[in-house]
Parts: sequence; C-alpha cells; structure tokens
Amino acid sequence: MIDDLPPLRDVIRTHDLRAKKSFGQNFLLDLNLTARIARAAGDLTGADVLEVGPGPGGLTRGLLAEGARRVLAIEKDARCLPALAEIEAAYPGRLSVIEGDALAVDPLAHLTPPIKIVANLPYNVGTELLIRWMTPDTWPPFWDSLTLMFQREVAERIVAKPGSKAYGRLALMVQWRADAKIVLNLPPEAFTPPPKVSSAVVHIVKRDAPRFPAEAKVLERVVAMAFNQRRKMLRAALKGLHPDIETLLHSSGIAPTARAEEIGLEQFCALARALKDNR
Repeated sequence: MIDDLPPLRDVIRTHDLRAKKSFGQNFLLDLNLTARIARAAGDLTGADVLEVGPGPGGLTRGLLAEGARRVLAIEKDARCLPALAEIEAAYPGRLSVIEGDALAVDPLAHLTPPIKIVANLPYNVGTELLIRWMTPDTWPPFWDSLTLMFQREVAERIVAKPGSKAYGRLALMVQWRADAKIVLNLPPEAFTPPPKVSSAVVHIVKRDAPRFPAEAKVLERVVAMAFNQRRKMLRAALKGLHPDIETLLHSSGIAPTARAEEIGLEQFCALARALKDNR
C-alpha cells in the first residue's frame, strides 16, 4: 500500500461510486499504476499539482505519496467528495478539493508555481482541456509540465510525426511549444468499467519559447485550413488565405502540390511568417 487508506475497491463500495458515463468516468483502481503515473510526472516534492477528475482519488493518493507539495483536485461529481475528504484528512494541509467543472474553474487562485498538471482526464473533456492549456494568451504558460491520460488514439496524435496517419493539428499545436512523449500504455482491463479502447499517458514539458518563430493565431489558421481538407494539395486547401498562395508556399520551402501531412512544423511556421509579412 502507498498509504494507510483502504484499497480503492473498498472506497468505491463504501461510497457507492459506480462510474458514470455522463462524467466520462473510468476508474483506475490499481494503486501501483496510479503511483507509476505520479512518478511519470517527475520530481513532485517542490511543486503544486493540479489534478482534474480525481474520482475516488487513486491518482491523488499517488501524487501525495510521491511527495507533491500540494494537490488541487477539481471534481465535478459530488458523489466522490466524501472519498476525497478522507484523503484530505490523511494528508493535512496538502490536498484541496474544489467541486466544479475544470473548464470553468480558474486554478491559479489556489496554486503556487512551480505547477505541474497530472490527471487521468475524463475522456469527454480531455482534448478540450489540452488545447486550452497549450494555447494561453501568453507563453510560457502557468504550468511546467502536463502528465495526462488519454485514449491511446489521442495520445498517438499528440506525438505523431509528418507522414503518419495520426499527424495533424494536435501534433503541431503541442510540438510547436513543448516536448511530448508517451510514457505509459494501459489496456482497457486496467480500468473499472473497462473502456472500449486502450489508453496512454503522455508527458508534455513546456519549452520557454516556441521551436520556430510564428504568430500563434496565424499558425493556427494555416494548420486548421491545411488539415480540414487534408486530401487536397496545399495550393487548393490554402487558397483562401492569400491570392498568391503558390508563391508564398514556394518561398516557405513547400511544394504547392504537397499535402498537409507531408509538411513539418518548421515549414508551417515559415508559411505563417510569410503570410504575416504579406498581409
């Protein structure tokens, strides 16, 4: 056991915490696995940790046992609060729980840098939260790293390289400003209830500055248009961006007949700069 609290199956039985589909819940009950996820986030001893969707608190316990300075857990499901209160009592002064929607709560009022985000994200809001954390108004963001559980397919899209089927907007958005790798794969049977798909944990470390210069809004627009019609050649997919898009593609080192999935981050950034300079 990682602490003196009861096994998670007992916690779920005591508090009648059957996972609800409406909350996107799949509970991870193996405390060895939750401890491994906590360790994948690196040294937690000097950091505050934001956790979204703690459920019965398996990962929360892992984070505290691994020495997180403080954990702020945001939980939408009021049924989980009594179980989390028991963890709060076992780790005095180190766990704060907020009942609410992670998309609506401002965590910064409750956290002191350095801040790490570690979460077994509810599948129904995972990608939206990641995009939010990767696209703040100013960079660098409030967090140092993200260690997040996703459906394996989403995890593969985050780390994908050009030329692969998974490569697209998510890969470019994350890899422009951060270093990302898959650190753990989990089969459906690791969860209760088992989801229909495999899962994976992705560890994302922010870079102080983006890999290549570009204006975020312009880059986002270029990438969105390129991948919205990924089967089209770029000269067709991007023709709405500029009347002389072919010239700008050439000047950015991109063949106008290429398709989005063949183009690397550096070239997309070069195109974003060319568009900004030729508005």
